[in-house]
Amino acid sequence: VQLQASGGGLVQAGGSLKLSCAASGRTFSMGWFRQAPGKEREFVAAISVGGGSTNYQDSVKGRFTISRDNAKNTVDLQMNSLEPEDTAVYYCAAQNRPRSYLTSNRNEWPHWGQGTQVTVSS
Repeated sequence: VQLQASGGGLVQAGGSLKLSCAASGRTFSMGWFRQAPGKEREFVAAISVGGGSTNYQDSVKGRFTISRDNAKNTVDLQMNSLEPEDTAVYYCAAQNRPRSYLTSNRNEWPHWGQGTQVTVSS
């Protein structure tokens, strides 16, 4: 599975960005993680293979929305009300087998795309 993320950029606080990730190959649940300078990579959001279940980090609930289009094999992350603390490199990730839950543990995600930079200015 190969993942290609896009959509990052520079935005002012309070603004919006939409990240997209295109996958080649079969994927199951998919997710987004982020890594700020000097910090560990952290979970942002995940979505089940059918799109019926989602999981979010508490700090992004109500501001970010994850969605997927299985016909196109893509997963998006709509980010609204962005804050400077959201500045990071964002990575999409995918599972290679069905799981009974949407894990936030980065070590349990086998496939990763290259990152896309999101910078939120104050």
